[in-house]
Amino acid sequence: MAGHSKFKNIMHRKGAQDKKRSAMFSKLSREITVAAKMGTPDPDMNPRLRAAVMTAKAQSMPKDNIERAINKAVVGDGENYEDVRYEGFGPGGVSLIVEALTDNRNRTATNIRTAFSRNGGNMGASGSVSHGFHRLGLISYPASAGSHDNVFEAAIEAGAEDIESSDEGHEIWTAQEDLHEVAKALEKILGEPENTKLAWRPQTPVEVSEDDAQSLLKLIDTLDDDDDVQTVWGNYEVSDDVMERLS
Repeated sequence: MAGHSKFKNIMHRKGAQDKKRSAMFSKLSREITVAAKMGTPDPDMNPRLRAAVMTAKAQSMPKDNIERAINKAVVGDGENYEDVRYEGFGPGGVSLIVEALTDNRNRTATNIRTAFSRNGGNMGASGSVSHGFHRLGLISYPASAGSHDNVFEAAIEAGAEDIESSDEGHEIWTAQEDLHEVAKALEKILGEPENTKLAWRPQTPVEVSEDDAQSLLKLIDTLDDDDDVQTVWGNYEVSDDVMERLS
C-alpha cells in the first residue's frame, strides 16, 4: 500500500480487511444524520448529504438504514454531533489528520490522545500538520469504471484537476468548491462513484521503514476503531514489499 492508495483513505483498507460491517454502517449513518441536520434532508439539494448517501450505497448499506438516518435528522432524534479535527504525528515522522463526529469533545480528545501516545505518536496543536496538506475534493471509482485513459478524459472534461489510477481504482481530485459539480458530471458518464468527499491530500509523502510502518498501521487501526472517528488521513507511503512482509 503506497500512501493512501497513493493516499488512499484508511477506511477503504480497513473495509477490505477486517472492519465490522455494523461499525462501518454506524459511522455512515452518523454522517448522513449530521449532513441532513446541517441542511435540507433532500440529497438533491444538499451536497454533503448526497455525498454521504452515495458513499453508503457504494458500501451496500441497506436503503432502510439510509432512510432511517435521514429521518433522525427530520424529527430531531438522537444526539447532536459536531465536526472536530485533530492533528498529530505518527511513527517515522508521519503527519496524520483525524476527522471525527462527536457529541462529547472531551471523550473524543482523550481517546485520540491515548491512541497516539500508546502507539508511538503524539497529538499536535490545531494546524500543526494540516499546512502540509491540500484541502481538495476526492471522487473514487473502482477499476471497473474504465481504463485510465477513458476515466482521465471524462474527469478532465468534467472539470477535475488531477487523477490517479491504479489496480485498485481511480481517484479523481478537484478543487473543493468544484467537488459536487464534477461528481454530478462524472456520474452521467461513469455511474455512481464509490466515494465523494472533501479530503486532505499530502504535499510531500513520507516513506516509512518496515518497523515504523508496523507501528503506524497499528496506530491508524486504533484510531479508526474509535466510534467517533470518521476518517484518518496521512502523508505516509508504505512500499508494496513492506506491506507484503507485514501482511
